[in-house]
Amino acid sequence: MNVYKNLALFAGGVLFGSAGIKLLSSKDAKQVYTHTTAAALRMKESVMSTVTSVQENAADILAAAKDINEKRAQEEEKAAAGEENG
Repeated sequence: MNVYKNLALFAGGVLFGSAGIKLLSSKDAKQVYTHTTAAALRMKESVMSTVTSVQENAADILAAAKDINEKRAQEEEKAAAGEENG
């Protein structure tokens, strides 16, 4: 009896697998895959645009911070030179 149960399960699995392959390779399924892939590519493009914008802003912030530190260092040098002379 156990052999028949295993054989029935195997046959059911083969049948289900064959139907699944037919379903997944159908014309309608290919259209769904195509539209899903197109949406994923649009999403990737949008994300990359946002990442580029964030990187540009970060570069601007870094440059401004370096300028501030450079001016501060120059002011401190002037103040130190003034103390030495004074």
